[in-house]
Amino acid sequence: MAHFAKVLDGKVIQVIVAEQDFIDNMLDTSAGNWIQTSYNTHGGVHKFGKTPLRYNYAGEGYLYDAEADAFYEPQPYPSFILNTSTYLWEAPVPYPTDGKKYDWNEEITNWEEVK
Repeated sequence: MAHFAKVLDGKVIQVIVAEQDFIDNMLDTSAGNWIQTSYNTHGGVHKFGKTPLRYNYAGEGYLYDAEADAFYEPQPYPSFILNTSTYLWEAPVPYPTDGKKYDWNEEITNWEEVK
């Protein structure tokens, strides 16, 4: 079985599990296109070393860049920047590596320790 995302106007509106034959032969007259997505692909890497598919697994509400053939999440914060090598959003300040837990604070555009 494979996963397919229904894309309308660059947005994922539905994700299903189906065989390719089902997608090829289904009578879906609603607007949009079914595009295969891989549950095992994240950041352009397949977790089992296979060929990655469309950078990231698509979830409902995700975006699809047809030119790059990439699925990605909506922007989580206005200051985050889309890395077009991975199609993952990155904070403008790297996450601290001191072992503590942090949440992003958009007001100060920095990480704040969770106490």
